[in-house]
Amino acid sequence: MENSTLDPATGQPLPPDAIQRILHIASPIHVYSIPPVSSSRGHLAASWTAEPQRHIFTCRLRVIETAFTPSDSSSETVKVDIILEDPSTGSLFAAAPYTTRAVVEPAADSSRFFAVRVQDPSGRKATLGIGFEERSEAFDFGVALQEAEKAVQGGSGEVKGKEAEKKKEEEVKRDYSLKEGETITVNLSGTKFGKNRIRPPPAASGSSGGGEGKRSGGSGKSLASFALPPPPGSGGNGFLPPPPSAQEVRKQKRLSSQQLGFDDGENGEFA
Repeated sequence: MENSTLDPATGQPLPPDAIQRILHIASPIHVYSIPPVSSSRGHLAASWTAEPQRHIFTCRLRVIETAFTPSDSSSETVKVDIILEDPSTGSLFAAAPYTTRAVVEPAADSSRFFAVRVQDPSGRKATLGIGFEERSEAFDFGVALQEAEKAVQGGSGEVKGKEAEKKKEEEVKRDYSLKEGETITVNLSGTKFGKNRIRPPPAASGSSGGGEGKRSGGSGKSLASFALPPPPGSGGNGFLPPPPSAQEVRKQKRLSSQQLGFDDGENGEFA
């Protein structure tokens, strides 16, 4: 592969086992000198293109993934660089190591423009504006960055900005719902509800043939306290006495006549 043994960002030789992969390539890309952010909205591409003197270069853009094993380590390292280079000679113009999402910020007013934080081999940083001529190429650039993020996470250099998201995903959501068989006990002692509790009526002491002392449905409450008192003269069984028969009425009349001194018709006084 092209530049397979050189670091694309520094031009320094890489270990012999280094493998490079191009995630995205686009040309032409317009490079702008952009002012510092002065609005809460972020970078505005309209301010770059409104001044022709801000356009400083037309280049080729490549997103290159490099995997290698450092000489002082036994584990593989994966890094991704955004390379701005001369389209005719391939010479490096600027490089942006993709170590954090903040390296590439989309413009607030256009999907074709981005602010890219480039860095030279000595560590000095600057922010340049880049613009794609086709919206589809800008979309593909964003997809390549997503793939680059996954590649770097698999290596030793994790992209910053994902740590908080990973912690949020790993956080176990607490479930406060009651499981099957679980109950809640509420202690009302010391409250107005605990002091003014309604006590159940006392259970009947004995049982009779009517079953007043029996408990109903296993609820633990006696039904005897809810029974109405029997009417007077009912003998306490809760029922009215049956009316007297006709024979008893006649007998009662005869007794009354005898009590008054009559002989109940034996001598012909009553027919």
